[in-house]
Amino acid sequence: MTFKDRSDAGRRLAARLRHLQDKKPVVLALPRGGVPVGFEIARALAAPLDLLLVRKIGVPWQPELALGAVTDGAQPHTFIDRELAAALAIPDDYVEAETARQLVELERRRRVYCADRPQVDIAGCTAIVVDDGIATGATMRVALEAARHRNPARLVLAAPVAALDTIERLRPLADEIVCLDTPSGLAAIGFSYRDFHQVSDAEVTAILAQRTIL
Repeated sequence: MTFKDRSDAGRRLAARLRHLQDKKPVVLALPRGGVPVGFEIARALAAPLDLLLVRKIGVPWQPELALGAVTDGAQPHTFIDRELAAALAIPDDYVEAETARQLVELERRRRVYCADRPQVDIAGCTAIVVDDGIATGATMRVALEAARHRNPARLVLAAPVAALDTIERLRPLADEIVCLDTPSGLAAIGFSYRDFHQVSDAEVTAILAQRTIL
């Protein structure tokens, strides 16, 4: 399955999420790529749109390969693939330093994107956690765990494309998973899009300005 761009993917995904429209949905998008997708879902469901800030902790010599991930907040949630770290002989001091560096970037992003807007309270709501695609699942795993700690009535993972084995690993963390394409082999998320440009901070803030927290 190929999507024109993230907006197209979001509209197609929204059509599969219509059954949640009367379930107090709140869309939590992962910046930056998940925001255009989440915007279309929030608009279709007449739902609030908020961010769930997560940063990948990459392997030192291959940053795009996820060793783990961390969320922002007073009590950040962190996941580290200890088996991968051991197999690659990645030292603990690197993990600690890189985690700290990503927390600084998360704080910067919250200031830039959210300014003085309060975080949406998702307790008792249907939280729909959205990204533009899922490869290893490390980032989404932390996002789901962080969202679960905020006591939603129901936790839904929504993505246009994700590796099949990754979806199976994430299944226990969500009450429902809606994914349009689950190939057995996923070389790169960008291969599922004709336009997969890097979303900028300016695009994120512009989208949030269109869909303010309700």
